Amino acid sequence: MSGLITESRRADLVVGDLAEAGIDALLVNDLVNVRYLTGYTGSNGLALVGPALRVFITDFRYVEQAAEEVDASFERVRAPQDLLDFVGEVLSGDDPIRLGFDDAHTSVRAHARLREKLPERIELIPAAEIVERRRRVKSADEIERIHAASRIADAALETLLAGGLVGRTERELALALERGMQELGAESPSFEPIVAAGPHGALPHAQPRDVKVERGQLVVIDWGARLAGYCSDCTRTVATGELDGEARDVYELVQHAQLTGLEAVRAGAAGVEVDAEVRELIAAAGHGERYGHGLGHGVGLEVHEAPRLSQRSEDTLEAGNVVTVEPGVYLTGRFGVRIEDLVVVAEDGCEILTGLDKGLRVVD
Repeated sequence: MSGLITESRRADLVVGDLAEAGIDALLVNDLVNVRYLTGYTGSNGLALVGPALRVFITDFRYVEQAAEEVDASFERVRAPQDLLDFVGEVLSGDDPIRLGFDDAHTSVRAHARLREKLPERIELIPAAEIVERRRRVKSADEIERIHAASRIADAALETLLAGGLVGRTERELALALERGMQELGAESPSFEPIVAAGPHGALPHAQPRDVKVERGQLVVIDWGARLAGYCSDCTRTVATGELDGEARDVYELVQHAQLTGLEAVRAGAAGVEVDAEVRELIAAAGHGERYGHGLGHGVGLEVHEAPRLSQRSEDTLEAGNVVTVEPGVYLTGRFGVRIEDLVVVAEDGCEILTGLDKGLRVVD
């Protein structure tokens, strides 16, 4: 994990991966990957990279923006709005080219059009995940951006809770949380916040309703901020009064499971194994069927990216990964509990970026 890594250096690293993939150049058209490699934040742009190739293409609407944002190592080219039509113009010449394209982000229609416009000497090779693999390990600069986003999210929740929950609707609270993050400097929420009270909290991806929070409920709050393009993600479950014994027991179980997951996160650990440690603990307490999602996921320019901590994960954690650890237990028709932290993977453990306490908090 290093400090500031420029877009030019990122492009160099990606180019270094091309030979192993059996390609001469890479077409990057997913806008998140384009931003990662070039710095461009607009809505229409693509990049071509190779050993002697650094070209960014956009249309007339974004020429000035590209001049300000795109790394100086890239030649900037203006093209018609359908940028794929212009790829062949950039790759002119007589030599055969094996051009990698991201088949995970290229529609069948776009591929057909690209094939139609390119000369036969250019062979299209599926090459998904080349940039994403580089994005998994964050530089110190990226981690600081994520940490800064997390600090904004923490502060916004504290402000929300200070204003009380009881008598306010889930939707009102979610909107207030969004506004709070933006007032503190966030570009936007990194996703639409979840505020789910009582039985509604048993839905892991509940949508906030125009229903008031009542006293004596558990309230699941899942939210994050986006800052300088990078996301945060956190969940806390709070109480609005005294709880019955089972609700408190489930909370303590999830808290223990979450701490167990944090202890298991370290470089070299398999995502499936970290997930299993937590899953087995919850199952042993009799709630295995009430925990159906994965333990966590990567966070960066996207709020859900690799690596994954789940039953189906094929990932091995590396130092510099930023992942969530978020077990939950959901009792249909009654309540749900989820606790989530955002952490940086280290060689000997992890560093928690979330600054909020995980003890059961009671608010009015």
